[in-house]
Amino acid sequence: MKIRHLRWYVAALLFASTVINYIDRQTLSVVAPVLTRELNISPTEYGYILQSFLAAYTIMYVVSGILVDRWGTKASLAAFVGWWSVSNVLHVLARSATQMAVFRFLLGVGEPGNYSAAGRAASEWYPPKERAFINGLANAGSALGAIIATPLVVWVTARYGWRSAFVVTGAMGLVWVVLWLFLYELPERHRRITPEELALIQEGSESSLTAPHVQWAQLWVRRDIWGLLIARFFSDPVWWFYLFWMPKYLVENRGFTLVELGLFAWLPYLTSDIGSIAGGYLSGKLLARDWRAVDARYAAMLPAALFMPASIGIAFVHSSALALALICAITFCHMIWKTNLMTITNDLFPVEWVGSVSGIVSLGSGLGGILFMNFTGRMVEALSYGTVFVIMGFLHPAAFLACRFMVPGTPVTTQNSVEQPLPMYAPRK
Repeated sequence: MKIRHLRWYVAALLFASTVINYIDRQTLSVVAPVLTRELNISPTEYGYILQSFLAAYTIMYVVSGILVDRWGTKASLAAFVGWWSVSNVLHVLARSATQMAVFRFLLGVGEPGNYSAAGRAASEWYPPKERAFINGLANAGSALGAIIATPLVVWVTARYGWRSAFVVTGAMGLVWVVLWLFLYELPERHRRITPEELALIQEGSESSLTAPHVQWAQLWVRRDIWGLLIARFFSDPVWWFYLFWMPKYLVENRGFTLVELGLFAWLPYLTSDIGSIAGGYLSGKLLARDWRAVDARYAAMLPAALFMPASIGIAFVHSSALALALICAITFCHMIWKTNLMTITNDLFPVEWVGSVSGIVSLGSGLGGILFMNFTGRMVEALSYGTVFVIMGFLHPAAFLACRFMVPGTPVTTQNSVEQPLPMYAPRK
């Protein structure tokens, strides 16, 4: 039996995998105020634990991109979700900072593959006009995962202890793998897709995504890929901070109790959810008005980047409610930014390259996160959070300048191969 709008069932599964990805990732952050006291873990040691996750995450982002292009979307994403789900459950065995770092490393091995595979699925299942929305949906899944994680993990921890929280959240991914293997297949091979939907998916894809075969090493010489990598290097540490350090900040510096954390700490992730959808919607509307794809992404990214210096105010306002409101505004703007930055990869590169390009670009995210988590731990222990908030205020503007200068926006085609030099700016179509 044919299924109408099958691509939206695929979108639901991609959304769910990202939700689970972030629930598993966020579990440690939510239990951190309890866990660090019980295991006697200092802020610097906590920073090292976060670094162990990000070290594996950074390495495997590159490797996972290669694996996605080699294994295909279906097999690779099933393998990644299964790996990180088991790794999350293993956290119950930790008795020290070192052991916790080992299990975080294992979690980091599996989690980045979700985004390389989702990026390739966006190119396989959706026409260009829908890809920003799909990437926005994936980013919304990350925020929803963080939203769900906070009250869920607080409830499980209060009732059964923090170790049980890792078991509950880790088990979700194993159920998802079964559903994924049952439903997913390439559109042209799927037995349940309608001819009309297949034609829609293939609409406009031929001219923008046809390109010669390329060796992985050749991708490293492209200026546009380096521009995207540098943009992620500067901007993604802001999200890593709010994901991993915000619960500790609210408890230790703003006086939140564990119950208050469960009641209010999900709000910044809700606003980031809204930002993800809004960012994809905004650039999609500009595309409908015949804007060039990358220009539409930049038009959405610029105001978001310009707002980010408001982060400085978080460190200096006396009201905890106002500080939380500023955090919500920052996460909203960050996800407008990130949704469109991620979609540029789909705009510029053919489906055969997307996994590898996404992996290389995301290396910048991991490297920036590793350095910034180490810096944050040292600053919090030696000084305060104030310096961290000030520095974060200028990271997105720097990222925008790097990206705008290095990524002019010429899609790769058979006439514009990887071996040809890139023009500084492509003419408007």
